[in-house]
Amino acid sequence: MLYVQHPAHTAGGIFHRLDAEWAALCADADVQAAVADWLVTDRLADDVAAVADGVTDSWVRTLGPAQLLAALRPGSGGLTDGLTDAVLRALLLRAAGHDRSATLAARIVVQAMIPAAVRMTRGQVRPFGGRSFDDIGHMTVVALFEVARSGLIHTRPGRPAANLALDTLRYVCAELAADREERGEDLAAAEDLADSEPGPAERAVAWAVRTAAAAVGLTTAGPVGEAEATSARLELLELVLDAMETGTLSPADGRAITWHYTTDPVSDAAAAARGGTTAGAWQRRRSRAVARLTASLQLRPAA
Repeated sequence: MLYVQHPAHTAGGIFHRLDAEWAALCADADVQAAVADWLVTDRLADDVAAVADGVTDSWVRTLGPAQLLAALRPGSGGLTDGLTDAVLRALLLRAAGHDRSATLAARIVVQAMIPAAVRMTRGQVRPFGGRSFDDIGHMTVVALFEVARSGLIHTRPGRPAANLALDTLRYVCAELAADREERGEDLAAAEDLADSEPGPAERAVAWAVRTAAAAVGLTTAGPVGEAEATSARLELLELVLDAMETGTLSPADGRAITWHYTTDPVSDAAAAARGGTTAGAWQRRRSRAVARLTASLQLRPAA
């Protein structure tokens, strides 16, 4: 059976190599049997069979990686967001394990996220002497694999694909920023020649942050403006989401902060009415939440 520890970096290009490996996985009878068993165990087999092409009456024997991928990517008329999220969460739960099936589950997640990985890679390729498309593509795929194996994504609120993309893009941007710093002042000067408008990567980060924030009621989902893609508002949402994930802030604490510190703030009276409390109590909640968030940032180790 073919198990991929880390996607290989080959002359044919990382994404070409992944597609070739995927064809081998789909042709592997042991892999198909393992995937079919997962779907039955997770009670997803019937739903996946309903949206997969080429599934016969004896559908259990025909379910495999290809059918699983069909349930993870849009295109089928019967596909729903709920099914996509359920299948992806089940895979991420398996990918967080420590056996060989965890590696296979993470590899399937990577294949499902290739369109997003390609967009991220294109957004980070710079025309003035940075890394090549394939170098960044390999970095992105490795980051995606590691994030899938981390055991953090499947427990988060919001859509798991958006959370996967956000964490992967954060990792890649941090790696590239460190690389540019090591290259010295000449490359930093070249950065200043770039278009000041937010690029695809910045917009992708803004979309992923806003989607995650909307899922827990911190903001409303919608198109991301050019200013918001690089604004302090986006940074605040990221900080609050991180604090909620670690337990520093509750969802109500997060809303008390983000509803107030925005270009179109929610009044304390309106926020209190939504939360079933008084304006004074809501103000005190926000004050305490800001204090906890500030304290948690001060306790972070220096980068």
